[in-house]
Amino acid sequence: MLLSVSHTTRYRYEEPVPYGLMQIRLTPTSGPLQEVVEWDHDIVGASIHAAFNDQHRNRVHLLGTNEGTTEVSITVRGQVETFDSGGVIPHLDGHAPLWLYTRATPFTTMGHALQTLRDASPLNQNPNPGVMELHELSALVLSEVAYEPGRTVSQTTAEEAVQSGHGVCQDHAHVFATLVRSAGMPVRYVSGYLSLDEGQEDASHAWAEAWVEHLGWVGFDVSNGISPDDRYVRIAAGLDYHDVAPITGIRTGAGEESLEVHVTVEDQPQQ
Repeated sequence: MLLSVSHTTRYRYEEPVPYGLMQIRLTPTSGPLQEVVEWDHDIVGASIHAAFNDQHRNRVHLLGTNEGTTEVSITVRGQVETFDSGGVIPHLDGHAPLWLYTRATPFTTMGHALQTLRDASPLNQNPNPGVMELHELSALVLSEVAYEPGRTVSQTTAEEAVQSGHGVCQDHAHVFATLVRSAGMPVRYVSGYLSLDEGQEDASHAWAEAWVEHLGWVGFDVSNGISPDDRYVRIAAGLDYHDVAPITGIRTGAGEESLEVHVTVEDQPQQ
């Protein structure tokens, strides 16, 4: 499938910004599940100072804001050809060892609510889960953490999402990862885009990938109850949202800032 993506993030500042740095992870890379046909950056109010690959092989750009700017606009757009492998990447990729993905993080630390959920999960019957148990776990997470935008924020932890009983794709991926790591299995958090049905609003998306012995990385989109297919574009992967956040940064100066985000993902006819 050939997917066309356009993603604009616009920051507006009440007062001119004397100095600011931004780190962006908004660039897909080619791999077993996709081939990047073209990808461009259009940046206003800032400029790219450096580009590098991090420890998870995510492409990262470091931006510096233009002195005195009152608006920064970051647009990425391009085309990616995607392939359906049932959500499976059959080999290790990246520079990080598998054991790194078994580590708990502030987003994915077990608490009382998560432990109760684990006790009721397939992990309680099989401490070495396979694909079937992981799909059952995914369904259990969705049943306990209903998809409902606006009930959580980007800093909500997995424990807090389970306690509230509501969340979005970020929360689902964090809860799933926490539970699977509790069984000693490597899991990584993945960010990207999903081509939605007509009438649905496009947005960035998140899912998880668990390492299943003798199979490889297997993707689980808890929010949609499926493994990722050729409707998905991968952007970045890491231990949790912190490792893949599209834009992070610091700035000096007074005044409030506002944020506007617009995403479109379209299936393009192929010749």
